[in-house]
Amino acid sequence: MSVNRYFRILSVVAVVAVCTVLVNGGKAQSASAGQNSGPQSSSNPPVPKKAEEQFKNIQVLKGIPADQLFPTMQFITASLGVECEFCHVQNAFEKDDKKPKETARKMMEMMFAINQNNFEGHREVTCYSCHRGNANPVAIPAVMTEEPEAGMGAPHQPGGEKAETKQPNGPTAQQLIDKYVQASGGASAIDKVTSLVMKGTIDFGGKSLPIDIYSKNPEKRISFTHLSDGDSVTAFNGQEGWLGSPGRPLREMQGSDLDAAAIDADLHLATHLEKMFSKVQVRGGEKIDDKDAYEVVGQREGKTPIRLYFDQQSGLLLRLVRFGDTALGWLPTQIDYADYREVNGVKVPYRWTLARPSGKFTIQVSELNQNVPVDDAKFVKPASPPEPSKATTK
Repeated sequence: MSVNRYFRILSVVAVVAVCTVLVNGGKAQSASAGQNSGPQSSSNPPVPKKAEEQFKNIQVLKGIPADQLFPTMQFITASLGVECEFCHVQNAFEKDDKKPKETARKMMEMMFAINQNNFEGHREVTCYSCHRGNANPVAIPAVMTEEPEAGMGAPHQPGGEKAETKQPNGPTAQQLIDKYVQASGGASAIDKVTSLVMKGTIDFGGKSLPIDIYSKNPEKRISFTHLSDGDSVTAFNGQEGWLGSPGRPLREMQGSDLDAAAIDADLHLATHLEKMFSKVQVRGGEKIDDKDAYEVVGQREGKTPIRLYFDQQSGLLLRLVRFGDTALGWLPTQIDYADYREVNGVKVPYRWTLARPSGKFTIQVSELNQNVPVDDAKFVKPASPPEPSKATTK
């Protein structure tokens, strides 16, 4: 495993920690409490920088928000199955020394033109449409080696949304959300949760590391993954989010990462689901670990949708899928929840697995304490500012 990939997984790991309490109180990842996810804006919010104002040698991606640049690069690595060094010179990202970088620019221009000329500018074609995890797209259809699965080739809607499949006489989306709240312990028990402190292990890439997670109402959370040379930290204090790793500068959360952190920090998210979505609908069913689940898709105003999968029997949340928006397409994050246990009347998942195109990991909680004192000092951002990035991309 390369160093870049290792640290990228650690960052995901930290975010996973953030996803910990998400279901714990019956949470699910969605927009932050209420309809606003992310820090509160002031009356005169600062104008966000564009990519070319913060990074060097930006050519094709001029005009996109600077905080979308790194997620956009992650979308490329996931679509092509490559690392940063495939296109970039290590520690000199602004250089154009590698031919694949120029090729990538041409491919993005082609993709933008296809969408503009054929799909009214809607993002229907992405890098993944052709590459499917390969640096070189496969142009020749493969021969059939297995019998086709039932339902293969079902139509899909743009942006990864599946075509709607209705189940006659089945429950409505609102009924499923209500059942989830009750299965998790009920609104009264969930809303009494003021803090959570968890200890456990995080397993990824054949490694198992100890992890501690602290969460406090309102909307504060921090996790510590203990490495041999220090801690990998993911934090959100209700206004700002940041990531830290040993020997590397502090990185502030932005864009989709900040949105996700604000969502995860809501200890009462299960009871906020109804207000979070502008529209919810049932999209049929799915099998998850031999359990039948209903899929509910929640639309958010101005944000990507969230998919929730509820156990048809227990009503508990088995899976949550959310999407990070980038300049080139959506990056999915899937979280599977298991090992539910009751803590002070609230059902909490003691194990969850987070998967992204770049990798996955599993957190197993061994100790969980609810409504215990957590010092606010834990959520204070370190005084030293992050080093300004001088890297660049496409």
